[in-house]
Amino acid sequence: MKLLVLFSLLLLIPFSSLYSTTLAQAPAAAPSKPIVSTLSQSPSSDTSDSSPDDLIGILRKAKSFNILIRLMKTTQLINQLNAQLITIKSGGLTIFAPDDSSFSHLKVGFLNSLADNQKIELLQFHVLPTYVSSSNFDSLSNPVRTLAGDNPTRLQLNVTAYGNNVNISTGVVNATVTGVIYSDKVLAIYHVDKVLLPLDFFKPKPPAPAPSPEIAPKTDNDNSSAADNLGTSKDSSGAFSLMSSPGTTLVSLGVSLVALVIISS
Repeated sequence: MKLLVLFSLLLLIPFSSLYSTTLAQAPAAAPSKPIVSTLSQSPSSDTSDSSPDDLIGILRKAKSFNILIRLMKTTQLINQLNAQLITIKSGGLTIFAPDDSSFSHLKVGFLNSLADNQKIELLQFHVLPTYVSSSNFDSLSNPVRTLAGDNPTRLQLNVTAYGNNVNISTGVVNATVTGVIYSDKVLAIYHVDKVLLPLDFFKPKPPAPAPSPEIAPKTDNDNSSAADNLGTSKDSSGAFSLMSSPGTTLVSLGVSLVALVIISS
């Protein structure tokens, strides 16, 4: 009887081993698909330990945003943005950040041709005065207001979102949001593949008004001719005669008196 039980146990060992191996090799359950589609994290970004009030630090860790950082510093817009993030109580900020490659595709000398106020407006055109999560772009109303203003004839910014794609149109360029650089409940920074150029920078400017015509000053010759004309006149025979005036009358009387004296003598 003991031998029968021992023999039965020996037969069960291979089956138990096979069963445990089968369980170990069973595939893991696939993760559930998120209900709300979101943008992917930018491949070059690792800003998990950054604070929202340090924009320069966030962009430096994300890498390849040196030109944007330099413009923010030279225009001092970075001070305004950091101050807003520190003191803001609601709303937040959303920044579209073009990388160095995007700036390199601009026309040669374009940035240098801009006045200081235009450089500030260019950067403000990349900032929305409210926080927009990656899943809420479709809730924006076009044209979208930026820190540069919301005049659709000058500063047109339209955002269209479908699925994981977010496109931005300015009337000059069509850009795409390629990833998330940083996002929390106050600040969102998104990587865009082109510099967002305002339409106002490329609209023809009205011509300057023509200067009013100036009256040429009279020369000395003109004045002397006018004075001469006041004293003399020319008759049809070509001889000059004195014009009637108080001065010429006295001269005529003097000549007459002299003539009478000569005759009487």
